[in-house]
Amino acid sequence: MTTLNTEAAPAATREALLAPLRLGALSLPNRVVMAPMTRNRAEADGVPSDIMVDYYAERAEAGLIIAEGTWPSVTGQAYCRQPGIETPAQVDGWRRVTEAVQARGGRIALQIMHAGRIGSRHIKPAGVETVAPSALQAAGEVYTDDAGMQPFDAPRALGRDEVRGVVEEHRRAALNAREAGFDAVELHVTSGYLPMQFLCSGSNHRDDEYGGSLVGRVRFVVECLEAMAEAVGADRVGLRINPGNTFNDTADDDPAASHAELIRQADALGLAYLHVMRSPLPTLDAFALARERFRGPLILNDGFDPDSADAAIAAGEGAAVSFARHFIGNPDLVRRIRDGLTLERFDRKTLYTPGPRGYSDYPVA
Repeated sequence: MTTLNTEAAPAATREALLAPLRLGALSLPNRVVMAPMTRNRAEADGVPSDIMVDYYAERAEAGLIIAEGTWPSVTGQAYCRQPGIETPAQVDGWRRVTEAVQARGGRIALQIMHAGRIGSRHIKPAGVETVAPSALQAAGEVYTDDAGMQPFDAPRALGRDEVRGVVEEHRRAALNAREAGFDAVELHVTSGYLPMQFLCSGSNHRDDEYGGSLVGRVRFVVECLEAMAEAVGADRVGLRINPGNTFNDTADDDPAASHAELIRQADALGLAYLHVMRSPLPTLDAFALARERFRGPLILNDGFDPDSADAAIAAGEGAAVSFARHFIGNPDLVRRIRDGLTLERFDRKTLYTPGPRGYSDYPVA
């Protein structure tokens, strides 16, 4: 595997980024958060693999690891080799991961991700349906191990009682995550997956209490958060958003208004944190939108290097910053930040391929 060096980082103190932080029930030794990243290294049945144990354990010095998007039920699976948190074997597999991280003094949360209409029958077990708020097929394709690139399935619209059943799946997933040893859970409300499909006007054409008005479109997300909070405590639940994101054929008439209402309602729940991605829309400042409406800690994400992250925290723009690509190529990222060492780039060709290459074989400095 070949990696390229970035320019050597300056020997700055980065005191704000390396300071301890309280997020709900969690005490973090620093504010360097590992962002959740799909890496497709689980076994075919969604059980975390041996190399996933190594991968996460190597990065345990992060103030908090947020593990990759994990399906609460196989209906919500999006990708080949994506982990689940539904079966006893999956819970046991994740327990090996959390124990390895915590043995090194780390803290780890699980991102719960129901894909909704994003997925394919070539990925899920035979007979497993693809469901969504409305029977609207997403434009685009998904990679499948058996059939290559395939269009997203045409989904079936969830009935009212079925929506409540999916909310219950999120409660059970949170309970399973705690049984597996996770310190917290995070609800994935970005990238065009099921919660965002409910939130956005382009994918939610329902006329019942889970659609229609803005309050109706927000309802599913809030009920999932409430169910997760009831299961494990609100101070162990986080929420991730990306206002203006259009990935996976996501469209919304007014993403600022939709997310403002979601944040307003989420703020009342006493969550551990709000994880905010920078908006791709130049007219929408997602960080400012969140600061104005959420009284708890903010984790900022997207496009930060150690120095800009330190400056953002020092300026009070957020409480912590999450890093994705820097954690891929730098298992010892926190030490490199602390000591001003060179950061390595990652190999894009091995982001989603099976096996340890480009995953658990990056060297430490």
